[in-house]
Amino acid sequence: MIDPILAALSRLSAAEEFLDYLEVPYDPQIVRVNRLHILKRFQKYLLSSAAPKARAEKDLHLFYRGLLEQAYQDFVISTPLQEKVFAVFQQPVEKKKPAAATVAIEDLRASLRSGSMGGQAPTGKRSGLPSGGSSS
Repeated sequence: MIDPILAALSRLSAAEEFLDYLEVPYDPQIVRVNRLHILKRFQKYLLSSAAPKARAEKDLHLFYRGLLEQAYQDFVISTPLQEKVFAVFQQPVEKKKPAAATVAIEDLRASLRSGSMGGQAPTGKRSGLPSGGSSS
């Protein structure tokens, strides 16, 4: 016997359609931001739960409604980043090291002292750099 609720759900595509069909109340703003996460979590709950033995359509409707409501509530109280539904969120965050300086400060000072400033003579004014930056 084909599950009539699953057959109906297979024809739906938008998160709002699932929520409306299973009569789950929802905040449109939460669904707008989390629609894919809610549906992915609903799918996870479907795959990890056994449908009730009683195959009455009313019982199946309540069962699927409970799973979808649970998936929706996961994102009412949490965020996609915290829930880590998709693989991209499950990867550890790499701590990036700051880029290493490629020019030593002493090399810069030496080039200023030697006057190699692209043909321009130093003006003697302060540059506004934290180190003072005055050319003497």
